[in-house]
Amino acid sequence: MVSEMPKWNLPAFRLIALAAVAGVLAGVTALYVMGGPAGNLGAEMGGETACAAKAEKVTALEPAIGGEVAAMLPAAPPRSMSGLSFTGPDGKAMTLADFAGKTLLLNLWATWCAPCRHEMPALDALQSEMGPDRFEVVAVNIDRGGDEKPKAFLQEIGIQSLAYYRDESTGIFNELKKGGLALGLPVTLLVDADGCLLAHMNGPAEWASEDAKRLIKAALPAGES
Repeated sequence: MVSEMPKWNLPAFRLIALAAVAGVLAGVTALYVMGGPAGNLGAEMGGETACAAKAEKVTALEPAIGGEVAAMLPAAPPRSMSGLSFTGPDGKAMTLADFAGKTLLLNLWATWCAPCRHEMPALDALQSEMGPDRFEVVAVNIDRGGDEKPKAFLQEIGIQSLAYYRDESTGIFNELKKGGLALGLPVTLLVDADGCLLAHMNGPAEWASEDAKRLIKAALPAGES
């Protein structure tokens, strides 16, 4: 005896099929958000194509990497950092795109990080000498909790030229870690006036040194060094 084939409820079957397709699409979207060496940073600004053209600039920068900043690694490849987000001195959300037109030294630090504490006065001196019109040190504190501890530390050591940037969520560190740029603290990125990564390093450096100043000058747009 041949058993009767089951009868499908066509509308219900269509709903199941649509749900399966939606699940696949959601999976693709999740892969896009998490995938790639820099997440969606470049995609946000349409920056990956523009920054890819900076390879020659990175090559030209390499002779300036040495001495006190020898740990700097040339970007391979250059990519957009414009979407990195944190809060500004006024507590409002901002991104590196807000600094368009300036060459940046982005530094992530925390009060519990001894090398970070040690290099902060040098970063302050670098900002005092070379900022703020064409260049800025963007030192982003990633302490968890409130502002009291990092602000007290900066006041204690007499920081005068660095603005106070903050990301207590540590999202900016996690984004860089996902992109293979952050292994620990401090981590420092050299970013050009178009928001493109030129070089990066993990660990401290003597940022007030002549070696560091030479590197920054080499990163400035042509005619501004």
